[in-house]
Amino acid sequence: MSEWFAEFFAQSAWFGLVLSLFTFFLARAVNRRAGKERINPLLFATVVCALVLLLGNIDYAVYYQGAQYLDVLLTPATICLAIPLYRQYALLKKNAVAVIAGCGAGVAAHMAGCVLMLALFRLEAAEFITLLPKSITTAIGKSLSEELGGYGAITMATIMLTGLFGAVIAPAFLKLLRITDPLAQGLAIGTSAHAAGTSRAVEIGEIQGAASSLAIVVTGLLTVIAAPILAQLAG
Repeated sequence: MSEWFAEFFAQSAWFGLVLSLFTFFLARAVNRRAGKERINPLLFATVVCALVLLLGNIDYAVYYQGAQYLDVLLTPATICLAIPLYRQYALLKKNAVAVIAGCGAGVAAHMAGCVLMLALFRLEAAEFITLLPKSITTAIGKSLSEELGGYGAITMATIMLTGLFGAVIAPAFLKLLRITDPLAQGLAIGTSAHAAGTSRAVEIGEIQGAASSLAIVVTGLLTVIAAPILAQLAG
């Protein structure tokens, strides 16, 4: 049965696209019906798509044949994050020191966590380097990991999981810690959960989205500077 299922969908060039959009908008519909977010659309779509591929014994290449059209939209969607950044330019410029300090603290905490894992789990050099860029955007993280001797594919997976986790827990975590300032919220999300988290920050508020967008850039630059230095620890 599973072989027939896989072969049937292998003939459809739109299977991955339809599945991704259907699961995402299904979660959105449930949230609208409930009057608040009960299901994170990004997490729901990811889990359901993975289950369909596993249970249906469908090769990822078959799914990506249709899903690649969504992948093409990733770059322009990321560029669109510059819109709230432009609108809140004056506020961000006024708080430039806070922005740099917040992003610096976030990068320091991330690097400290990686060093702690290096010591506790006795990671090999390549494994340690692979984890260093997990809190920055894929475009920078994969190249940085490979250049320093890490595993680029695994780095991409850790970046995806980090962003997804951050996007899911960010609102509740900020509420738990009683962080109510919009600028601080955006910086925290962007520094820890890059583009995936920023898409969630935009939904929370325009200031949060702008701060998170800027945090992606600043965090990426600081990580590029710090990672090569820390990579020497495992050498």
